[in-house]
Amino acid sequence: MRRPIRERATLAKIHTRRSPVPTRKAEIQYAASLKQVAAAIGRLIAGFDPGDIGALPDIQSRLEQYSYNLGDWAHRTGLRMIKDVNARDLKAWREHSRDMSHALRKELLNAPTGQAFHQRLTEQVHLIQSLPLDAARRVHHLTTEGLTSGRRAEDIAKEIARSGEVSASRAILIARTEVSRTASVLSQARAQHVGSTEYIWRTSQDGDVRPGHRAMNGTVCRWASPPGINEGTASKPRIMHHHPGCIWNCRCWADAIIAE
Repeated sequence: MRRPIRERATLAKIHTRRSPVPTRKAEIQYAASLKQVAAAIGRLIAGFDPGDIGALPDIQSRLEQYSYNLGDWAHRTGLRMIKDVNARDLKAWREHSRDMSHALRKELLNAPTGQAFHQRLTEQVHLIQSLPLDAARRVHHLTTEGLTSGRRAEDIAKEIARSGEVSASRAILIARTEVSRTASVLSQARAQHVGSTEYIWRTSQDGDVRPGHRAMNGTVCRWASPPGINEGTASKPRIMHHHPGCIWNCRCWADAIIAE
């Protein structure tokens, strides 16, 4: 599935991409947009008495309607993010492909990414519209929990009132994860178009790198077989298969291996 980086000697005529796509600005902008949805969720729920069980159906109905109404906005917002990341990815490839032959460089920079682009857009619309639906499920769970567990009504009301805050936290996580995943998916599409079958796993090499990802740094992996990474702990392992940058809060990136 993967080979140690010491085998690089066998890849003497390979050109690799040397740095990740700078996506921090795109992440901040996307998070700011998604937090607008979270704020609207908070305002909508604040209009009801959180202790009134009779208001639950109305809260759920309004959140579901808000999710539906978000469709066009979600499409525009997701499209803007993907176009931004795509432009940054293309710029990074252009800057780091100067040592390649003219023909290979031209083919790389004109690689068809339409399928990956549209798949990413569909996923963004779904995720954005899921924010109010998740809030509706949370309110329902908190309300029914209060009826069956004997938990204090005041405590339940406070948790329901935090729905906008909870949605904002999820919005930030979505933005961070999806911008990184978009960069990874588009880079993979371009690399595979010109015949790349492998990449070198790179991390940001700082103290925030997860142990499972740190263990992958410098290993050679195949695009066709996402490596299994321990996203749990040593005592409670949780093996998940994914490429760099394609899971929550992952700042790793794939250094594509391309043969002339």
